[in-house]
Amino acid sequence: MTDALPGLEPGADSALPMPPRRVAGYEIEDELRAAGAVHIAGVDEVGRGAWAGPVVVCAAVTAFGPPPELPGRGERTIKLTDSKLLGPAQREAFAEVLPDWLTCHAYGAAEPEEIDEVGMTEALRRAACRALESLPLRPDLVLLDGAHDFLGRPWRVRCEVKADQRSVSVAAASVLAKVHRDRLMAEIGEEHPAYGFAANAGYPSPVHQQALAETGPTPHHRLSWSYLDDLPQWRHLRKHRDPLAGSGQMTLL
Repeated sequence: MTDALPGLEPGADSALPMPPRRVAGYEIEDELRAAGAVHIAGVDEVGRGAWAGPVVVCAAVTAFGPPPELPGRGERTIKLTDSKLLGPAQREAFAEVLPDWLTCHAYGAAEPEEIDEVGMTEALRRAACRALESLPLRPDLVLLDGAHDFLGRPWRVRCEVKADQRSVSVAAASVLAKVHRDRLMAEIGEEHPAYGFAANAGYPSPVHQQALAETGPTPHHRLSWSYLDDLPQWRHLRKHRDPLAGSGQMTLL
């Protein structure tokens, strides 16, 4: 979303006000700190539904100071929130200031081959564990966006729906994960320009789908995804995990 008059989408009719943007705060973290948590890692992921590229997780720990803000129009400032509620330039600007503001942060990823081998839930868990284990401190508690704990033991986990809009820690992780993965996909896009990865980040845009139909998947595509069933020329490349076999065993049908 680009800067616009408060309460309006850019170019929208002034009679159609948009809902106010949810600003992330410390309401969840304050509750957790009152219960004894000291280091709280906000965790968020990006790339779960993409057809190409890794799934990326960021873990972010704050020092509970006032979060950074960006200058907006006039006296208005742009406050930290879920990356999906920010425009690309705003995400990039936050990504420049967040690393110095946070106590620490780290990334973890699972590449397409691993996603194909173990499935998205396990790949996401591994990516999150890699991010958390890369932090210079071990968090007392992990705050996840959503209702599903995909981490499990040994991590202490709190799940909160829309935590990326309510928690500064998760909002910071959301922005950093998105910018980090977008940059990775732009680099991959230089090797495969026809797919438009710099613009679509591996999601199924028309440009991406046309390139797939004409040229087939790249080494960066997830070959267990069902989109291949709709591409007769490339359907033979589809990978299927055998549900009766041990974890990770693959068949190529």
